[in-house]
Amino acid sequence: MKRLLFFVFILGVGVISCQTQKKESTSNMENPFFKEWNTPFGVPPFDEIKVEHYVPAVKEGIKQQEAEIEAIVNNSEAPTFENTILAFDKSGALLNKVNGVFGPLSSADTNDEMQAVARELSPLRTAHRNNIAMNAGLFERIKAVYDKRNELDFDQEQMRVVEKYYEDFVRGGANLSDEDQAKMKEINIELSDLYLQFGENLLAETNKNFKLVIDNEEDLAGLPEDVIARAATAAEKAGEAGKWVFTMAKPSWIPFLTFSEKRDLREEIYRAYFMRGDNNNENDNKEIIKKIVPLRDQKAKLLGYENFAAYKADVNMAKTPEAITDFLMELWEPALLMAKQDVKDMQKIIDQEGGDFKLQSWDWWYYSEKLRKAKFDLDEAEVKPYFSLENAKKGIFYVADQLYGLKFIERDDLPVYHEEAEAYEVQEADGSHLGVLYMDFHPRDGKRVGAWSTSFRPASYVDGERVSRIGSIVMNFTRPAGDSPALLSFDEVSTFFHEFGHALHGLFADGPYDRTAGSVPRDFVELPSQIMENWAAEPEVMKVYAKHYKTGETIPDELLAKLIKAGTFNQGFITGEYVAASLLDMDYHTTENPTIADVNAFEKESMDAIGLIPEFIPRYRSTYFSHIFSGDGYSAGYYVYIWAAVLDSDAFDAFKQTGDIFNPEYAAKFRTLLEKCGSDDGMTIYRNFRGQEPSKEPLLRKRGLL
Repeated sequence: MKRLLFFVFILGVGVISCQTQKKESTSNMENPFFKEWNTPFGVPPFDEIKVEHYVPAVKEGIKQQEAEIEAIVNNSEAPTFENTILAFDKSGALLNKVNGVFGPLSSADTNDEMQAVARELSPLRTAHRNNIAMNAGLFERIKAVYDKRNELDFDQEQMRVVEKYYEDFVRGGANLSDEDQAKMKEINIELSDLYLQFGENLLAETNKNFKLVIDNEEDLAGLPEDVIARAATAAEKAGEAGKWVFTMAKPSWIPFLTFSEKRDLREEIYRAYFMRGDNNNENDNKEIIKKIVPLRDQKAKLLGYENFAAYKADVNMAKTPEAITDFLMELWEPALLMAKQDVKDMQKIIDQEGGDFKLQSWDWWYYSEKLRKAKFDLDEAEVKPYFSLENAKKGIFYVADQLYGLKFIERDDLPVYHEEAEAYEVQEADGSHLGVLYMDFHPRDGKRVGAWSTSFRPASYVDGERVSRIGSIVMNFTRPAGDSPALLSFDEVSTFFHEFGHALHGLFADGPYDRTAGSVPRDFVELPSQIMENWAAEPEVMKVYAKHYKTGETIPDELLAKLIKAGTFNQGFITGEYVAASLLDMDYHTTENPTIADVNAFEKESMDAIGLIPEFIPRYRSTYFSHIFSGDGYSAGYYVYIWAAVLDSDAFDAFKQTGDIFNPEYAAKFRTLLEKCGSDDGMTIYRNFRGQEPSKEPLLRKRGLL
C-alpha cells in the first residue's frame, strides 16, 4: 500500500548500475519514467526500463516534490484542506512512480548492480524524507488545519487524513528542537544504511554462501522422488550435473529435514540455515544489530517514548508493549505445553527405533512427520500430488469468484519483469476492470526468501477518476521436477491463499486520499491475508482444487478427513516458534540497556526467560530476523500475525455460523471492510463488520490450544 514517501519505503531497493554517474546524462526522452506509459492499464514497461534510468528519475522526482512542497509552504493564502492537506497528499507523483518499480524489483529480481545503486540512493531518499518530515513551514500549515478541524465542515475521510498527517509529522520529529531534529536526521540516515546492509548480507548468506551437494545416491535415503528430481535439476543449474543440490530455499531444505534418513546431513543443512548472518564472515549481521537497537531506542526517546516498542505500539491496535507481551504469553504457555508433549512422543519413536540420542532441533521435522503418520495415518507424500500449483491457483480464483464475483484473466500482452512472472487482469462480476495482479512463484538467485505482496501502483484517485491497482504477489514455492508439475505442501498452499488475501485488500482499497486509502494499523494488516487461509482448508473448497495431478481424481474423502483431523497437529511447535520470535523482537525493543554487548547472549537470555526448550529454536534467530532488522515495518511488531489471527479466526467464524462459508451478506460486509478500512481506527472498522468485539476462542480452538 502506498504510504507517505518519507515515512514508509521499501528498503534494499535498486535496479541501477554501479556506473550510474556516467549514465545520468540519459535524456528525458529516453527515460521511460519521464513518459506516460501507453501499456495496457498503464503497467510499467519493464522491457524498456533499464538499470541506468532509476537514479536520474529518483533525483528528478525529489526535485519535483521539493518544488511542490515549497509551493504549499509559500502559499500566501491561509492554510486550508485543499491548499495544504490535499496538495501534500498528491505531491511526489514521479517519485512514487519510480519507487513503485524500484522497490518491488529489488526484492524479487535483484543483482549486484541493483544493490550498488540501492546503496547510492539510500542516503538521498532518507535525506529527502527527513527534509519533508521536519519542514517547519509545512508542519505549521498542516497543524493550522489540524487545530481547526473540529470547527470545519469535514467529512469522515477528510478528518481522518488531517489527523493522520498531523500524527505522521509529530512522530517524524516535526515538534523537536533544531538540535534534536539534527540528531533524528542522523539516526534515520544511519538506520536506512544498516537496514540495507542487513538485507544484503542475508541475501548472500541465503542464496550464495551455502549449498548441500550430494554425490552419493545412498545419502538420498528417505527422500521422495519429486524432491530428488528437483535436487538434480538444481545441481545441473549449479554446474554440478550428476549430483543433487539442496539450498536455503524453503522448498529445498524443509523437505530434506522432513524426509532424509541421514541425520548428519539434516544437521548440516539446518545449521547452515539457522547460522545465517552468524558466521563471523563478511556477511555477519551481529554488529549491525548492535547498532540498530540503540539507534532505535534513541529515536524513541527523542520523541518522548520510553522505548522503541512503545513508539511503535502507540499507533497500533495493541497500544502498549505490555499488552502485546501479555497477549503473547497467553499463547506461549499452552503452546509450550503441547510442544513438550510432542517432544516426549517423538523421543519414544527415537527410542523404539534404537536411536541412541536425544531429539534436537534438526530432528523435529523428521520425527514430527513420523508422529503424524502414527497418530493420523497421514503421509505428506500421499497428500502432495493433490496440491499442484495450477490447481491451487484454480482454488484461489474459485474462492474469489464465490465471495466477490471476481474473474482473473491471464494476459500475455502485458510486460513482465521476469520470464517466470505471470500477469492477470482482474475483473468485477460485470466485466469491468478492477486491477492487474502479477504472480511470481519460484525461488531463484536475486529473489529474497519468503513470500510477500506488493504493488507497482496503488489504487488512487487522480482528478476524481479512480486509478486501479497494479499489484504483485511473490512466493518461493516448490519448482516442477521431471515430468511432475510444481507440487505444493499444504503449508505452501496456505501461503498462496495468504498473499492473495493481501492482493485483494490492495485491489479493493478505496478512498479519496493516498495517505489513508487502505491504510490500517500494522496489527490489522494481516487480517485480510490470514482470513483467506481459512477457505484453503475448507472441504468444500478442497473438493474444487485438490485434484491428483496425474489422474485428475478429487482428493478422497478418507484422505481429506485425515487432513482435517490433523489440523491441530504440531501446533505446539508452529505457534511456539512464532511466539518465541515475537517475544525476542519485543525484548530487543523494550530492553533497558539497548547497548548490547553480545547478540547471541542477548538472544539466549531472552529465550531462557520464557523457558524455550532446546528441541526447537525461535522461527527467526536475530541474525536473519529480516522482518525486524532489514527495515522498520515489523520491528517491535512481529506479533502482528497472531494478533490478526484472532481477528481472522473470529471473522471466519462469522461465516461458519451462518452455515455458508460464502455467505453473500458477510462477503459484502467484508469487502466493505477491505475497501474502507483506512477511514477509521482498526477496531472500529472490525466491529462495524462483526457487530461485536473479536473473540480469542475461535483461534485457540482452531489451533487446539484451548
